[in-house]
Amino acid sequence: MPAPRQLVVEADGGSRGNPGPAGYGAVVIDPDTAQVLAEAAEFIGVASNNVAEYRGLIAGLTAVRDLFPDTDVRVLVRMDSKLVVEQMSGRWKIKHPDMKPLAARAAEILPASSVTYEWIPRAENKHADRLANEAMDAGRRGGQWEPSSSTADLDTPRAAPEPEPSGPPGDAAAGAARVRAAMAAARPAPTPARAPESPQVPQAAQAPQVGWGSAPDLGSPATFVLLRHGETVLTPEKRFSGSGGSDPELSATGRDQAARAAEAFAERGTVQEIVSSPLRRCRETAAAVADRLGLEVRIEEGLRETDFGAWEGLTFAEVRERFGSDLSAWLASPEVAPTGGGESFTEVAERVAATRDRLVAAYAGRTALLVTHVTPIKTLVRLALGAPPESLFRMELSPASLSVVAYYADGNPSLRLLNDTSHLG
Repeated sequence: MPAPRQLVVEADGGSRGNPGPAGYGAVVIDPDTAQVLAEAAEFIGVASNNVAEYRGLIAGLTAVRDLFPDTDVRVLVRMDSKLVVEQMSGRWKIKHPDMKPLAARAAEILPASSVTYEWIPRAENKHADRLANEAMDAGRRGGQWEPSSSTADLDTPRAAPEPEPSGPPGDAAAGAARVRAAMAAARPAPTPARAPESPQVPQAAQAPQVGWGSAPDLGSPATFVLLRHGETVLTPEKRFSGSGGSDPELSATGRDQAARAAEAFAERGTVQEIVSSPLRRCRETAAAVADRLGLEVRIEEGLRETDFGAWEGLTFAEVRERFGSDLSAWLASPEVAPTGGGESFTEVAERVAATRDRLVAAYAGRTALLVTHVTPIKTLVRLALGAPPESLFRMELSPASLSVVAYYADGNPSLRLLNDTSHLG
């Protein structure tokens, strides 16, 4: 009896807006030669990232069935969607009503015993990613992707003269060897890594309309999901806790909040990148989300909390008692720093604005989770709204709360959410 035919399916999906204009890409590869046997891509209209990812999976498995209708096959599906891989492997429950029928449809294409799933970093899924982007580009032009327009095979090795990788990632030998190794191993341990996606070029340089108006097509914005860290022992007592004093860890309550936030992000499937303040309470919160989503965490110094100088660890009442005149001056002017060499709100705003600009450029068209503190989040919101500095004292931000700001290609931001704690139950 002949041995089963070994195949690899790599699939991806994307949404510019999430939900927004969406498309998928899928490729079927011979693991022995790294030869591309089939490509599939389609613009699917307005949908979420997760829907597009599932549609890519369905297209890839369907291509295998159509190529080898009467052949016993063994298929390794490789995707950078942790959600799809874990749900189709049976390790995560499928809760979202939009995902259930898609998962069921994917499971019916080939026998369950013939398909295994592996999460891979985005950098190893370039072929399917480019197909998905080509499909979305075609949809933006009012058409559909055509195989003749595909350039995705530029990212896929075409031959494998050597059994071991000897060149840079993406060359023929390395690619084929990597795919063969993946087929040989049931589920090799992935190395979390992400590569920034090239920003989409907007079609028009017009300001996005707000309120009841409809925004013009400026491309997908850089969307920052702002997560305040979970609770520490200092939080319930409302003590000044910045970057100049102790670096407290999350309390038991804070760890639970981080876990709940991670679960919410896994269900929504919108976060593509994670950036954290260097302080411990943020790193721990970010790590909980990163572990759940299979992403890496980038540390960004510009997201650290204000240095409160001599006020670190004190309550507001204690600061009023010990440094009354300094506190009054601080409350009256953003130019005044806390006692003992702390940072003024003006200094913090300059630091945060510079950080914002770097991250907007790095994550254009993507959704990034920024795990940070009260002052940086309030500052990003204030700057997005063009509000005066005193507005910092008029916002409430709960531990592990979510706020969202989107930054469009013309430089105009849009505040979408503030202090949401619904995910905490």
